[in-house]
Amino acid sequence: MASMLLGSFPIASSVSTGSHIRKASWYKSEKIQNECPVVRPQQHNLKNHYRGIEVGSTCDRSYVVNAARGESSESKPQEHYSTKSIWGSVKDSLDAFYRFSRPHTIIGTALSIISVSLLAVEKASDISPAFFIGLLKAVTAALFMNVYIVGLNQLSDVQIDKINKPYLPLASGEYSFGTGVLIVTSFLILSFGLAWMVGSWPLFWALFISFVLGTTYSINLPMLRWKRFAVLAAMCILVVRAIIVQLAFFLHMQTYVYKRPAMFPRSLAFATAFMGFFSVVIALFKDIPDIEGDKIFGIRSFSVRLGQKRVFWICVSLLEIAYGVSLIAAGVASSCLWSKLITGLGHALLALILWYHAKSVDLKSKAAITSFYMFIWKS
Repeated sequence: MASMLLGSFPIASSVSTGSHIRKASWYKSEKIQNECPVVRPQQHNLKNHYRGIEVGSTCDRSYVVNAARGESSESKPQEHYSTKSIWGSVKDSLDAFYRFSRPHTIIGTALSIISVSLLAVEKASDISPAFFIGLLKAVTAALFMNVYIVGLNQLSDVQIDKINKPYLPLASGEYSFGTGVLIVTSFLILSFGLAWMVGSWPLFWALFISFVLGTTYSINLPMLRWKRFAVLAAMCILVVRAIIVQLAFFLHMQTYVYKRPAMFPRSLAFATAFMGFFSVVIALFKDIPDIEGDKIFGIRSFSVRLGQKRVFWICVSLLEIAYGVSLIAAGVASSCLWSKLITGLGHALLALILWYHAKSVDLKSKAAITSFYMFIWKS
């Protein structure tokens, strides 16, 4: 009995010792949990202790991943800024070229060629793919030449444009002189190159005469720079806009596209006469907003010699006469009643709109005069 009791003491001692060990282990585990919040939610056993270590390592891994993502997200604004910067540069370049090309002259040239090309159409079947292809070739080559002419004028007038048109790329410094020369030369080559590939002699001569007169108008060489002289300047614009564009591009469609013999119908004569009035108006009016710079650099335009107000009303009167003649001609020449009505009412409406706008122009405001000049191009 005693031996049994004595034999039981080691067991009791081991149990007690095991209990103390478990308590110590629990205490250490509790201490670790308090010091490391990651392990706190786990139960107090060895298995969950190891699980807590795994969770902690997982959290560490996820932190590393999130940190890497954070670095990636920080680089995204830089990439977005770079893309935005590139797009901004492209927009600025397009805007500069848009201003350099003088878009109102582009629109006017294109509309003139389209309208005179339609005069060659005799029947509905003439509106064919061949018509549109021939028209596209003519318009493209002419617009290339147009960029050459307006570009050369800006190259020759950099100092004047710093006063009269400081928004132009050469005057503002957006384009260097070398850039302007490169653009002008490139478009001249493109224009003649396209004409040579097309093989239309009327188109070639239209471009060649425009090149000669556009160059003599602007380039600052002895016996040239005809823009300094009011009559010669007006003659250059009149010949190109009223005669060359009308006759040459009509013949391009008539002889090159339709393979018909050359002829000059009454409609072509009427269009040439109307464009004669219009070209004189353009030649006079374009110098009205530029009177300040022209005076300083010795450009003796009609606006400098006669005054802005007088030239302004001469231009308005010439356009009103042109619309009046057109109205009468439409009534006499057309054999169709509905054609007479539409043409007559159209010209009468344009004449009234022109007069209304002219009365509201502030001749002391350069912006108002320039806006009216653009309106004339569109009308």
